[in-house]
Formats: sequence, C-alpha cells, structure tokens
Amino acid sequence: DLVLPPRCKKCGALVVADDALCAACWSSLTLLGPPWCVCCGLPFEYEVGADALCGACIARPPRFGAARAALSYDDASRELILNFKHGGDESLARLFARWMAVAGGELLHPAPLILPVPLHPWRRIRRGFNQSAGLAAALARIAGLSWDALSLERVRSTPSQGGLGKSARLENVRAAFAVHRSRRERLAGRHLLLVDDVWTSGATADACIRACRKAGAARVDLLTLARVL
Repeated sequence: DLVLPPRCKKCGALVVADDALCAACWSSLTLLGPPWCVCCGLPFEYEVGADALCGACIARPPRFGAARAALSYDDASRELILNFKHGGDESLARLFARWMAVAGGELLHPAPLILPVPLHPWRRIRRGFNQSAGLAAALARIAGLSWDALSLERVRSTPSQGGLGKSARLENVRAAFAVHRSRRERLAGRHLLLVDDVWTSGATADACIRACRKAGAARVDLLTLARVL
C-alpha cells in the first residue's frame, strides 16, 4: 500500500480500501432500489404498494420473471462502466458485482444458474473480454452460485445496438442467440439468472431469454449493472 496505495476506481483519488470509490464519486451515482416495479424494477417516485407494477409491465408483461439493475446509466456512471466494458478491469467486476448482489438479492434465491449475455466469438476475440461474463463470474463467487458461459451462444454477428431505436434493436438481435444443442438438458427446467452490463431497450435480454425458454428453462430473471431510465 505504501508503493501502490488504493485509489478510487473512477477518479484516482486515494481511498482506504481496494476496489472502492471515493466519497465524491460514490455520492454522484444513482443507485436503484425500492420503491420499484415488482416485475421490472423500474423505480417509483413514491411508495405505491409492495406488488405494484409499472405501466409498461401491465400493458405488455415481459418475458423475464423479474428484473433488477444496480445503477442508473447516466453521466455519472457512464465513464466508469465504459472503462470496464472496454478495459476489462477485473477489480471493477468485483466492485460492480457487490452492488448487483444488493440490488438483485431477491433474484439469487433459490439458487439460480447464472448465465452471462454472450458475445459473438469474433467480437470477443477483438475485444479480448466479455464484460457480462466478468460480472457473472464475480457475482457467482459472491453469492456462492454456479455460472455457465458455454450454454448460451451468440450464433449470429450483429451490428452494434448503439444509436438504434427500440424496434430496430429488436430486429437486429432476432434469432441472434441460441442454447447449444448439447447443453439443452443442463438448462431444462432450471431457474436461470441472465446477467448483462447495461439494460437499454431490453431487446438483447429478450432475445436471450427467448432462446433459454425455447431450451426448456422454467424461469429466467434478469440482473444488470445499470439501466437506462
């Protein structure tokens, strides 16, 4: 610590422990929590009842069982998340997984199998790191659960979702994911927890969940680091 003292993972200021943020950077983040939609975790401005649903979930029930996110994806969190996504800093995965374990605590029981959203092999080679797999591995260690990065595959390479509208995002990832034929029995009848970094429109998660349900999964929940509100 004398030679390499712990520093804030966002601004580099000195902190008292590894894998932490300074007080200023921590207070700038918007952590998500109750009161929220019991289904998708959308925050409410005030308490509206323990089983309240948001308008979107009432109008069109989602494919997942329940979904939660630890942070709002905004100006304060964007740089930190992009540094992790494109830099592959495992210490950030440990920090983020702790926040996700708190936000998604109710989804960690009874013992789901954790699945990361996969990257297409060519994109994984170019990037050298699948951020969702990093989060899934760190979360599994914290929660004492199993995780599986092999069963769910991205079978079709697609352009980036950035800049696309919701309908275009849905079309972009249509049939892009599948469960490997030899591993369908592993997922059949199981409770799964899909893990990703940022939830924007939900198109990618929906395509992954569709593939898991087609393979026989009994229930699929969604837990992300951040959510665009």
